[in-house]
Amino acid sequence: MTHLLRTTSQRSIALMLLSLVFFTANILLLRGLALRFPGADGWAGILFRGAVGLGLLFSLYGGSRGMVFRHCFTHPRLVARGVVGAVATLLFYITIVHLGASRAIVINLSYPLFGVIIAAVWLKEAITLRAAFWILAGFAGLVLFFSDAAFARGLSFYDLVAILSAITSGIAVVFIRGLSKDYHPSTIYASQCVYGVVLTVPVAGSAVLSLPPAAWLALGFGAALVAVGQLSITVGFRYLSVAKGSSIQMLLPLLVAAGAYLFFDERLTPLEILGALLTLFATWQMLRSPSPVSMQPLPSFSSPNLKSEV
Repeated sequence: MTHLLRTTSQRSIALMLLSLVFFTANILLLRGLALRFPGADGWAGILFRGAVGLGLLFSLYGGSRGMVFRHCFTHPRLVARGVVGAVATLLFYITIVHLGASRAIVINLSYPLFGVIIAAVWLKEAITLRAAFWILAGFAGLVLFFSDAAFARGLSFYDLVAILSAITSGIAVVFIRGLSKDYHPSTIYASQCVYGVVLTVPVAGSAVLSLPPAAWLALGFGAALVAVGQLSITVGFRYLSVAKGSSIQMLLPLLVAAGAYLFFDERLTPLEILGALLTLFATWQMLRSPSPVSMQPLPSFSSPNLKSEV
């Protein structure tokens, strides 16, 4: 049994790492598109992400192969997960365009700090003193990261949007963790795709129609990459706690920052780099921490009528 648990945990970590490659490519692609085609903004990115994601999900998991699409509309917890996840991702995509890939990803990837706290209250996942220390260190890194901008001109509107995206992303991760025992991963991700399309069509629908074919192809390709990455994360959370699973994603800012520097000449100040490294190191320490996390959801998250879907 111990060997089986170790194997499933290793596979989950491998899936999390694989998702980093796809997410990095998608973020850099979106940043490049926004610079070349103003209409290919965060709203358009979420619209394509939802539409392409649904297409892939139906082709891979439709029928009797796992996904139960109607649950996205009839089960309140899935509806809430879809709306929260769509809002969190939309806010993040908007900040990629307005803050740059490097700054946006560092702020957004602080979401494990919020997710761990929310999971402790909601899912009763234990937080050791060691983990609590590194959570505080992570927040201290964020304060340091913001200090240059705060002292020079104050936090911008999009800095605040990025912070809100991190908080809502933390809530979304906790939803995924709580739902993963009762629903197929494809159904969980479909809920975000559905409500991503619902939220963005009224705003971005007409602008998307005016984009050239090259922008459509690039947006579609990026959406396919992120769909595979999101499914990898959803499956990975079946066997990893919120603290460990989401902390792996802290490697993402390093990859994105390297790509943004290489392709877009984006730079961070020394103080911002120091704060970012402190936050990343703190969340990495939480990943290493052998904290006694309960891997069972709360009783309210289970239902005998839903187990057959997994």
